[in-house]
Amino acid sequence: MNQTYALTAVAVVVLVTLLLGALGLRISRTTSDFYVASRTVGPRLNAAAISGEYLSAASFLGVAGLVLLQGPGMLWYPVGYTAGYVVLLALVAAPLRRSGAYTLPDFAQARLESRAVRRIAVLFVVGVGWLYLLPQLQGAGLTLEILTGAPHWVGGLVVACVVSLAVAAGGMRSITFVQAFQYWLKLAALLVPAFFLIGAWAGDGAPRATFDAPAVFREATAVTLAQDVRLSVKEPLAVTVTGHVDGRTHVSAPLVLAAGEHSVQARTRLEFAPDTPVPAARAEPGAGVGTWSEPPSGELREYRLYATYGLILATFLGTMGLPHVAVRFYTSPNGRAARRTTLVVLGLVGAFYLLPPVYGALGRIYAPELALTGDADAAVLVLPERMLGGVLGELLGALLAGGAFAAFLSTASGLTMAVAGVLHQDVLPKCGARSFRWAALVAILVPLGGSVAATAVPVADAVGLAFAVSASSFCPLLVLGIWWRGLTPPGAVAGLVTGGGAALGAVLATRAGLAPAGWAHTMLAWPAAWSVPLGFLTMVAVSLATRSRIPAGTAATLARLHLPEVVAGDRAGGRAGSRAGGRAGSRAGGRR
Repeated sequence: MNQTYALTAVAVVVLVTLLLGALGLRISRTTSDFYVASRTVGPRLNAAAISGEYLSAASFLGVAGLVLLQGPGMLWYPVGYTAGYVVLLALVAAPLRRSGAYTLPDFAQARLESRAVRRIAVLFVVGVGWLYLLPQLQGAGLTLEILTGAPHWVGGLVVACVVSLAVAAGGMRSITFVQAFQYWLKLAALLVPAFFLIGAWAGDGAPRATFDAPAVFREATAVTLAQDVRLSVKEPLAVTVTGHVDGRTHVSAPLVLAAGEHSVQARTRLEFAPDTPVPAARAEPGAGVGTWSEPPSGELREYRLYATYGLILATFLGTMGLPHVAVRFYTSPNGRAARRTTLVVLGLVGAFYLLPPVYGALGRIYAPELALTGDADAAVLVLPERMLGGVLGELLGALLAGGAFAAFLSTASGLTMAVAGVLHQDVLPKCGARSFRWAALVAILVPLGGSVAATAVPVADAVGLAFAVSASSFCPLLVLGIWWRGLTPPGAVAGLVTGGGAALGAVLATRAGLAPAGWAHTMLAWPAAWSVPLGFLTMVAVSLATRSRIPAGTAATLARLHLPEVVAGDRAGGRAGSRAGGRAGSRAGGRR
């Protein structure tokens, strides 16, 4: 890829982000401006902003990488990511806006009248936010490393600086314009090259049935492995080896790999003949980091049905509890606008997710060696040069590089905004806008330090883990808090800790190699299938056992959540909702 073109594209994205952030600095005046853009964001602008922050690196690069690695079975990821908004539309969007809250902890306290529930919610918002920020910063480092050869930490530092400036400048007003711009940029960055790539594929005479067939090398290909891997071979495979395979040293020697698994050391060169099937590869235990698109079960292929249901539950139900998604619904003028926003989001996100699978399918044809090198997520970036070449390929590759960097910036902006809001209200000293800006800095610096320090730790599945923890903790809290008057503070605390803690512990145990083989490994790698029901059951059971602790204002709170604004007296009810949900915001700094 032409470094000059690619760096120019990245620089333009950064510059426009900073300019839009400066616009927010001119129009943000109050605490409400910083937190929720004074609840004046219309459905179309808000939907574009939500789509911009939601479509992260895992969407822009990771879905294509998954399809390249494992074929169409991985299309459950974009289906789940999109369908999560259907659940959010039906159960949460309008009531969450009518709550008048600024953040999820605000909602928890307003609904349950409990500081204890608020504190637990704060911990989960910050934890999920930082967990989600980590792969964005690491992905930015990987992208700049591919483009320029810069050290891995440089990309994360660039994103952290740009995001902290944009968020601190004008809060929610700034990032609303930033994220809306970045959604359309990401869509164009995938759509325009896709037309050229599909045209090149159609005129190339490439096989049409390779989307769900095993990937093969179309031409003689040499691959040098960056880390120790274990290759899985279904049939005897002829390869020329320079390096170490199964503990033996080979120097440009022909070798036939028998069916089964083979251990290959880092820096080994493998040369494959044309039409050779691409062997499945996975990192050896302790060999390093995979890609952020890699599912938590890694190479595990048993119990596919259970893993599919675990994935569906995590993605369908986790969306509503992601802090950077939930906070954007507070910016809608009313509940009706929140529902209309969600409908538009469904269209925008659905249109976007039609494109990454195209890149994954083409990657299986034109760049199958990426499955061996551990760089499957780079398929989107390398395909234009691989398929088109010349100046056109370089320009389209630069456009994709700019789109990828926009993905890191937009999602990191939303997450930083959500975490900063919570830190401002509940953790840091409160001194108005200045305190919010310090909170934004802390919100991005902690995961930046983690991205630098954790390069040898398998944090690649952090996005999927964030969805699983969100589905197991905030989903029960929001659904029961909105639709069941019997929820009590002890029940909410028990459900948050049990459901969210179980999901977090399960995947960490899997990644640490503590899970035994078989069913136990599968259940811990895909915990949402049991941790989500566990969270719901715990909340219900403990609430039933503590019925005397139902908050006194429950009936009034539920009426405000469910009655349309025009029925409840739109303006009066809106002011009451703002007072109930915004008390913490007033304590956090009032007006500038």
